[in-house]
Amino acid sequence: MAHTIVNGARLHYEDHGTGRPLVFLHGWGTSGRVWDAQAADLMSDHRVITVDWRGCGRSDRPTTGYTIADITHDVLEFVDALALERPVLIGSSIAGAFTIEAALAAPEKIGAIIPVDAGVHHFSRGMQEQMDQLLADLRADRAGALADFVPHWYRPGAGTALIDWTLRQLLDSTFRIDELITDQAGYDPRARLDQVRVPTHFLHGELDTEVPLDVPEECAGLIPGARLTVVEGAGHMSQQDQAARFNQALRDALR
Repeated sequence: MAHTIVNGARLHYEDHGTGRPLVFLHGWGTSGRVWDAQAADLMSDHRVITVDWRGCGRSDRPTTGYTIADITHDVLEFVDALALERPVLIGSSIAGAFTIEAALAAPEKIGAIIPVDAGVHHFSRGMQEQMDQLLADLRADRAGALADFVPHWYRPGAGTALIDWTLRQLLDSTFRIDELITDQAGYDPRARLDQVRVPTHFLHGELDTEVPLDVPEECAGLIPGARLTVVEGAGHMSQQDQAARFNQALRDALR
């Protein structure tokens, strides 16, 4: 296991293979393990780095630093700490926002970004009541609220073992990550997307009910030269739902 100190927090990461560096960023409350199927495939011809961001997985759980801007700062410092040369940032769900913000803040450091089932501006579209209810449910009964919430991340018929594993990761993460829910409720980068100057390719599950497909469609239309690939038969966790199809789509995007 490897660790590095970033902005005062010790972050756990795994580093496999050699070649073009790919940095995989997990979504809310999970860990770098959600990318296992991608690491196993791509490490044969890429340098694959999966990192647990603060508060999650095997990384530290500091009391502060749980906003989109904070985690983006961590990501850029992580790139510096490992001396990575223009890596591709691949971010699932809310981590799609981290990749976009990193590209806007430091385009000279980033080779490309691939937002996956990216939670971008959809929560700002009249969903404040739903976000408030989710936060209230988490405070009242965290385990129960997550047990109701997480199955919707996967396609219909997804295995219970995978859902249970995801739940365990979320329950192991700190409750402080809930601050990201509040932050994301007001997040809307659309007015700045025309300033993204790194190659961008969205990957999105066909059956994603958490982030509607029109979200990446709109974002791709606002970023110069951006593309979008829809992963057939996949839900919000498309890299796990349809791993083989996702890996092929990712390889195509990397080319």
